[in-house]
Amino acid sequence: MVFHGTDVRQQALVLLRGGAKNADVARRLRVPPGTIGYWKHVDRTERGACPGRPTAPCPRCHGRELDGASYAYLLGLYLGDGHISHYSTHRTPNLMITLDDTWPGVQDEAEAAMRRVFPDNATCRVRRKGCHNVKVYSLHLTCLFPQHGPRSKHERRIALETWQQELVDVHTWAFIRGLIHSDGCRTINWTTRLVGGEHKRYEYPRYFFTNKSDDIRKLCGDALSKVGVQWTTLARGSDPYNISIARKASVALMDAHVGAKY
Repeated sequence: MVFHGTDVRQQALVLLRGGAKNADVARRLRVPPGTIGYWKHVDRTERGACPGRPTAPCPRCHGRELDGASYAYLLGLYLGDGHISHYSTHRTPNLMITLDDTWPGVQDEAEAAMRRVFPDNATCRVRRKGCHNVKVYSLHLTCLFPQHGPRSKHERRIALETWQQELVDVHTWAFIRGLIHSDGCRTINWTTRLVGGEHKRYEYPRYFFTNKSDDIRKLCGDALSKVGVQWTTLARGSDPYNISIARKASVALMDAHVGAKY
């Protein structure tokens, strides 16, 4: 297999954009016609110039209206269990949220949010062992999720841009709901109390959010504090992975606005 350098490809694209025919460019640069045709197709796709399939408008690039609550929820899911697979030379980027099959309702809610945020793009679910990857394909994913980057999220800085923070400030509960639906849970803890000389079991609900990224845990904690939820940090060994919500009034707030996974 012969590999052609970036400079050769760029020369070809300049000629093609200038109106040259594929066959003429292939002969001039001594590149197979199929390769020239492929380069042309990828270039036109990236520029949204493919006939009959215009690029869907982007809220950031084209000013299309964005469903703020659905976006805040999807942002929470992305920061927890989401990943953007960037396109190679032949694929459109896809946003993939991996969600446990124990909670089919969360999968439904995630896909519905994707459809509202990307109304012109198809969604799908890919089955994996014990879970499904809920996916949407778009050339503008990194416009809406600029936190995308190399390496795992906990190995790099994660910060919201000003426009994202403004949306989260308005739709704080939707953001928290997304975080809990991805990396959080509602559990029942128990302890014993001495009542009338007898040890009696006492159960109480609490919420957890678990994430290795200090930045993402801070975003969660800031959002919780904004809506009046009291929380503490619990360590797993020497690492502070967990945000815990156990106070009765705060759990009641979480039950009213988030609730258990379903």
